Amino acid sequence: MNQFVFLYRGGRRPESPAEGEAVMQKWVAWMQQLEQQGHLKDRGQPLEGDGKVVRGKQKVITDGPYAESKDLVGGYTLVQAKDLAQAAELSKGCPIFDNEGGIVEVRPVMQM
Repeated sequence: MNQFVFLYRGGRRPESPAEGEAVMQKWVAWMQQLEQQGHLKDRGQPLEGDGKVVRGKQKVITDGPYAESKDLVGGYTLVQAKDLAQAAELSKGCPIFDNEGGIVEVRPVMQM
């Protein structure tokens, strides 16, 4: 089995505590399903919206990331799958797709 990272982009924040609880229950159920099937390696964590960006040879630090909201990485999960095609299929169960514009970027972890 190979490892893959699901990077979550887009979606939206819940508008109420009740909606937040309902969304969280969907995420928990999906993660449990991945775990029961032997695909979940690390649940990962949601990421805060702010941060710093360090770039260039001078290592200049700026506030960021500043990108369109659909491009911001909101969280990640590490999964195991036989190949990239299977990992992409596994991502289709993600609750982020309940929201218009939700994206899961599926990336192989390089074997070193």
